[in-house]
Amino acid sequence: MSFQLRREEVLDGERLKDMLDESPARAAQAILMAAREGVVDAQALLGQILLDGRGIEQDQPLAVRWFGIAAQSGHLMARNMLGRCHEHGWGCAADASVAARHYKVAADAGLDWAMYNYANLLATGRGVAEDQVQALNLYQRAAELGHAKSMNLLGRYLEEGRACPSDLVAARDWYRRSAAGGDFRGQFSYAAVLADEGNIDEALQWLHKALDGGNLNFLRVASQTLSHAQSPRIRELAALYGQRLVQLSDERSQPGVVELV
Repeated sequence: MSFQLRREEVLDGERLKDMLDESPARAAQAILMAAREGVVDAQALLGQILLDGRGIEQDQPLAVRWFGIAAQSGHLMARNMLGRCHEHGWGCAADASVAARHYKVAADAGLDWAMYNYANLLATGRGVAEDQVQALNLYQRAAELGHAKSMNLLGRYLEEGRACPSDLVAARDWYRRSAAGGDFRGQFSYAAVLADEGNIDEALQWLHKALDGGNLNFLRVASQTLSHAQSPRIRELAALYGQRLVQLSDERSQPGVVELV
């Protein structure tokens, strides 16, 4: 089946994003045409759908090429995605030092996701020398830009007093903001605070939200943590987390699935 696409439709970046939800196959054709026309947003989108196999056959090495093309034109998210590909070995050899260089370029230019990803490498000493102070600064910068995952990690640094004085009040607030921003780890962290305060009902609400959004790595750890909770009502959720872990493991075992977060 072929699609007839108007030139103005092909070059409308916002329309291309809408089309991904309406018709991935149609969107993929439009994105490819726009990318070939030199539309930088479309080049970055093409890299993403090639990485995901969304509306188009998955081709991770080709995704890396298109991310590179868009990054050379200054597209910050494409630069960040180049870092992701090099960090995880998607379509290229895994190399955390190369990933760090890409993240730093985009982070220095103000992209919150790149700040978060670069901070993760600094915090763990992967590809760069470990630097907790710089990692904390990047998490804080990204959090202040509204990045929910960075809010959660900023809360953790403040709770633990890592590279900064401990501040449980500030940590609680960042956890709350992360949870409200939709980060499943932030929702879990905020639920833990609420449970410690004795607010079990609200803690359970956030734990259910975290269950709905959590990925494999999160669910593995969270299910174990919940099994040792003091509240029997919270311990009961460990089984639900375990069931969701099995379900998600089966889904992720299908060919072509990339877990991005």
